[in-house]
Amino acid sequence: MDPSRYATTPGERLGGTISKPGVVTPEFLSGLLAFASSEHTKTGNCTTRGDTVVKEVEGEGDHECGGGGFLIVASCKRSGGGGVASQLNTHLAQDLPLMAEIDEQIQIPSHRHKKMFIGVDWNCAGELKLMLSAVLFLCSIITLFQFFPSSVDPDLRHCTAASPSSFVTSPPPVQNKKLEDQVVGDGFVKRSFNGYGTAAYNFILMSAYRGGADTFAVIGLSSKPLHMFSKPSYICRWIPHPATGNNENITVAGYKILPDWGYGRVYTVVVVNCTFPIPVGHDGAGGRLVLHASTSGGADSNVNLTDTIEALTETPGKLNTSQLEAPPKYEYLYCGSPLYGDLSPQRVREWIAYHARLFGEKSHFVIHDSGGVHPEVMEVLQPWMEKGYVTLQNVEDEERFDGYYHNQFLIVNDCLHRYRFMTKWMFFFDLDEFLSVPKETTIKNVTDSLLGYTQFTIEQRTMSSNLCYLDDDPDRIYRKWGIEKMIYRDTKRGIHRDRKYAVQPRNVFATGVHLSQNLKGRTTHKTEGKMVYYHYHGTISERREPCRQMVNETGVNVAGTPYTVDTTMREAAGAVKRFELRMIGSLLQKTRQ
Repeated sequence: MDPSRYATTPGERLGGTISKPGVVTPEFLSGLLAFASSEHTKTGNCTTRGDTVVKEVEGEGDHECGGGGFLIVASCKRSGGGGVASQLNTHLAQDLPLMAEIDEQIQIPSHRHKKMFIGVDWNCAGELKLMLSAVLFLCSIITLFQFFPSSVDPDLRHCTAASPSSFVTSPPPVQNKKLEDQVVGDGFVKRSFNGYGTAAYNFILMSAYRGGADTFAVIGLSSKPLHMFSKPSYICRWIPHPATGNNENITVAGYKILPDWGYGRVYTVVVVNCTFPIPVGHDGAGGRLVLHASTSGGADSNVNLTDTIEALTETPGKLNTSQLEAPPKYEYLYCGSPLYGDLSPQRVREWIAYHARLFGEKSHFVIHDSGGVHPEVMEVLQPWMEKGYVTLQNVEDEERFDGYYHNQFLIVNDCLHRYRFMTKWMFFFDLDEFLSVPKETTIKNVTDSLLGYTQFTIEQRTMSSNLCYLDDDPDRIYRKWGIEKMIYRDTKRGIHRDRKYAVQPRNVFATGVHLSQNLKGRTTHKTEGKMVYYHYHGTISERREPCRQMVNETGVNVAGTPYTVDTTMREAAGAVKRFELRMIGSLLQKTRQ
């Protein structure tokens, strides 16, 4: 048997062409039948034309279960000692993977509308009879599995009853030739190293946004060791929409920004700025932004892997350039870090009501759920979402990738570029932190006085998360809001305290958790007397009463840390409660810790 006649190029088998995986043409079957009944049967002790048996096995499944297929046996008289059966079976065995992948029925020209054609010639050897009987028994068992009740192992039922759409043929993995050690000379051996698999992705795309007529930002994750010990590179390409008739692509080098200050773990955050020499797609004609991410030999100095990523697609008419220059919709927009854990609904309730009142009606809050927005927290957010104050984004899928602090830097950078044209000021802080401005002013007066700066940072006032002021019946204390009773401020001097910040986002290219280092314009840290934030560390992450120690003194020292009474937030609580009642009614009056 000539192997080239049986297997030539991918997709061609014995005079027929497989037009797609799992489809066998009539020509292919005819070729096999013609071969089985041809002069090639006159081999060994077999001198007559062999009887041809065709059995088509129906079935569907995936790569774990196998699929439909066929068995072709060409046999001769029982007295024959070899013949075409042994010869053909030997060659068919070389292509069993192909047989296992076929999931559609073979269209036999003379039986095109039949579901199954089984022909059995019992002139075959006893072993062949036994094999065919076993195959028929196995097919019967598999068929019966489809009618078993749901209590049967779902994996077995999946194998026997998978839908045709679930059958996906994937290309086999690339098998590199294994390198062997070489003995070069006496006492000299050249050792070899073989690499397998991939430890981390080259690039994980989260989002891409237009930043102007000629500039874009691509936000994602990448292997941290790759960026620490190598120099991966990025190329940006703009491909005009075919409807424009413009076939000229524009390519520029991407500018890489790593905004997480080395805090990444397996993955680090990457913001790629793509700025073209001329406006692209600004006329609304549409096009595609493609990013080419190259390892530059970082993983293997002998290999420069480049991944092509379609980062952004603009259909004709999608772009509205007026949005890039129009006055922003909001005065203030809050970009929240990912929420995770068993959060306290009451603390969330206090936070959103307080800041909705502080920022005013031209404000918006973007909350990112990474597993922390359980049903009770959702009940708190829902009324504000219906009022148009809150947008909730589920980002739990980021938990698949091991980055710093639930990929906090990734999420805030996505928020920066997603909403940069929708707000004048963008704030970055957490849900256990409360902003405050002096009583005699407003937050708008403060931000207007800082318009000459792209960024300003905010001083922290650290509050005790356990001490509560006992000025009432203890039973009444527990029913008060946290900001009413946790009024002891840490006054220890000479220690560093983190700051949070706000930016005018149209001038910022990438951002961090405590400030941005990638912006155009000035930054000021001299905001004392203008704005501070009260930090109730950890109080939002536990669903319990925060008071652990009741104190009725203006000053107290606990474990060497001095605390003094600060009633700023306590004094604001009454107005916040009335604001909440006016805005959403009494829906949240029974909210618990």
